[in-house]
Amino acid sequence: MTRIKICLAALVGLLSVLWLLADSPLPQPFTYFSFRTVFMQYSGIVTVGVMSVALLLALRPKWIEPQLDGLDKMYRLHKWLGITALVVSVLHWWWAQGTKWMVGWGWLVRPARGPRPDPAQLGAVEGWLRSQRELAESVGEWAFYAALVLLVLALVKRFPYHLFVKTHKWLAVVYLVLVFHSVVLTQFEYWSQPVGWVLAGMMAAGGVAAVLALFGRIGAGRKVQGSIETLVHYPGVDVIESRIALAPGWPGHTAGQFAFVTSDHKEGAHPYTIASAWNAQDGRITFIAKALGDHTRRLRDYLKVGMPVTVEGPYGRFVFDDSQPRQIWIGAGIGITPFIARMKHLGSVPGRAEIDLFHPTAVLDPAAIARLTADAGAAGVRLHLLVDSRDGRLDGERIRAAVPDWASASIWFCGPRRFGQALREDFVARGLPPARFHQELFEMR
Repeated sequence: MTRIKICLAALVGLLSVLWLLADSPLPQPFTYFSFRTVFMQYSGIVTVGVMSVALLLALRPKWIEPQLDGLDKMYRLHKWLGITALVVSVLHWWWAQGTKWMVGWGWLVRPARGPRPDPAQLGAVEGWLRSQRELAESVGEWAFYAALVLLVLALVKRFPYHLFVKTHKWLAVVYLVLVFHSVVLTQFEYWSQPVGWVLAGMMAAGGVAAVLALFGRIGAGRKVQGSIETLVHYPGVDVIESRIALAPGWPGHTAGQFAFVTSDHKEGAHPYTIASAWNAQDGRITFIAKALGDHTRRLRDYLKVGMPVTVEGPYGRFVFDDSQPRQIWIGAGIGITPFIARMKHLGSVPGRAEIDLFHPTAVLDPAAIARLTADAGAAGVRLHLLVDSRDGRLDGERIRAAVPDWASASIWFCGPRRFGQALREDFVARGLPPARFHQELFEMR
């Protein structure tokens, strides 16, 4: 989370500094309307700037993953960029539209307009931009309303995922309209200064990303076809395990990574942690899905052996790669999946770290637990199974009691975000370096 906060602050800070080099938040004479003019410019630049970066992250560029510690963190940054754009654009809209309302209500008196520049004295580009101002203001206002609705829907978890995928895609169209709005209404003098150069580059890159998103090209070069080979249902925990035979082209994955799987094109791609180690000679991959939402609840009835699927990836940096002599794993509920993949790998390629795996769960399925126990035994992992109703809640104190030399360990957590955050704060407060607590933020919206 620290990297996400730093990146968000750095982006807004960069745009702010570049704008300050070109303009001033304290125009002279300082009046409501003179400040409104400069604030509209500043807020517009920040809004389109953060939206541009959000569009780029939506392409799932793999080269950024190492810098942000995985696609899960990239999507968290994508989400916060969207929230930032939403907040700043609301302020931008209010200073534009609210001012007009207050003038109409008699609360403000609009100053007399100064002399307009002679069109004959303007260059061709500036003259054309000025001729488009009325259109840019009109489409920009309607684009704002559309963006407001789409961004709010994206933040509402109860909004069905398949509808979210379809509606969220239209933000690319809204963005392209806002690029036109920004190009026309950005102060012309900015384009000859660093703020204009950076903004132009961001909008060009964001425009390319928007077009790729609209034409369904996100992750196109990382997709491999496959077919479902086996399906196993564990009714006690309402989990379905699918084994997929992949066509040639899968680059291989590291235990702990995930992929996007499409079994229904109307539903779109869903992210699932990979539950198997990779063997190029075998060419098969396993996913485990728990019935948590509308889509996953119907998988048991919808999926069939032999059904074609598309797998895109791999993604993620939750790969157990560190130099600590001991590791503590915490897989809560379906968060056990990346640890299953890692144990499959360790079963054939033993590691050097001592490992304790804590698996708190609300329910038990004898067959699933038998598989988990066998995997842990083959990998040399000490398994701590805790059933909520029988053993109570897992917390930091309980982990430290079970692993006395926890201070020399790294901790790897996958499960509910708030549970992980509470454990992280607890261990960091007791001296664990924050960099040694690894948490998969497995939320794509």
